[in-house]
Amino acid sequence: MRADVQQVADGTYLVHGSNTNWVILTEGDAVTLIDTGYPGDRAGLLASLTQVGSAPEAVEAVLITHAHTDHLGNAEYLRTTYGTPVYLHEAEVPHARRDFLHQVNVGTVLRNGWRPGVLPWAIHAIRSGGTAHVPVTSPEAFPSAGPLDLPGRPVPVHTPGHTDGHCAFHLPDAGAVIAGDALVSGHPTSRIKGPQLLPDMFHHERTRAVASLAVFEGLKGDVLLPGHGPLHQGPVREAALQARERAV
Repeated sequence: MRADVQQVADGTYLVHGSNTNWVILTEGDAVTLIDTGYPGDRAGLLASLTQVGSAPEAVEAVLITHAHTDHLGNAEYLRTTYGTPVYLHEAEVPHARRDFLHQVNVGTVLRNGWRPGVLPWAIHAIRSGGTAHVPVTSPEAFPSAGPLDLPGRPVPVHTPGHTDGHCAFHLPDAGAVIAGDALVSGHPTSRIKGPQLLPDMFHHERTRAVASLAVFEGLKGDVLLPGHGPLHQGPVREAALQARERAV
């Protein structure tokens, strides 16, 4: 699989994997990787690092927006193979260890199988390793609350609801926001295009997910890098407002 690498700003790349995105931030020879795709995206993940002129050995840290398998899928591989630290919000650390799993289950998917796109998405997810057990053995909480001392200087922003410890990442210098699954621009199970919440079945607490849109409304930026869907250009505040209107 060849991942689709899109340069968003100097040193900032949005990568479209198989139904899930990840982000590469470069600074000289060093890299920050945000999310890691499905387990089945590994070849594409490694290829995307090559495409931006880097390598897995150059990744200083893996940041995870949330510990669903389609975002966490290759984090433990990078940690054990290259010694790369894996950071999440403190509330998401036990989720990454798989002390518990807050992720849509097979029963819920089957009950929603009549909805357009759900069954094809589910088949793809299974084939990509979406039901695999991929805990991170030693995940760590973010080492600081402000800008992280990593390439791109990402600022973690707690946006709970999709999961308890879901985090977006603000890139003030690039005028961009990495939204994870708290604010997306599309999904195979959604008939809507543009800024939106994921369908209800994917959220641990939908009410909190809707409330977290207010966090995005307060972030300055004109580029949204979502966990699913294409790059969205335009004020992040307006994207969040549009998603809120659609969530009513």
